[in-house]
Amino acid sequence: MTARMDIANAYLRAIEEGVTTRDFFTDDGMQEEFPNRLNPNGGRSDVVEMQARGERGRALVRWQRYDVVSAFESGDTVILEVNWSAAFNVAIASLALGDTMRARFAVFLEFEGDRIRRQRNYDCFDPF
Repeated sequence: MTARMDIANAYLRAIEEGVTTRDFFTDDGMQEEFPNRLNPNGGRSDVVEMQARGERGRALVRWQRYDVVSAFESGDTVILEVNWSAAFNVAIASLALGDTMRARFAVFLEFEGDRIRRQRNYDCFDPF
């Protein structure tokens, strides 16, 4: 496993554990989430907004898990295929409080040195 793969996996573990992920990103880091069921308009977040979204999410998420199905590295980019699951502290659509939500993600992490400069998420949620 390469150093960037190790960093990508540590990043996912930090999200699972609910700790700040700011130090994984360059100062001009950007995350782009393409439209999906939870975020129909998609969006872009700089590192300040990513931090704020993470804090809001920690209040809503009871637990979450990222299981890497496959991982690839091409140049400065790590590509992860991930099975995600989470339980929330609130009801969401047809899911009752504490029910498990599942999704399949493709995550592209573009690195600059040993930090993530850009993240792109393609999230496909199971029906809920």
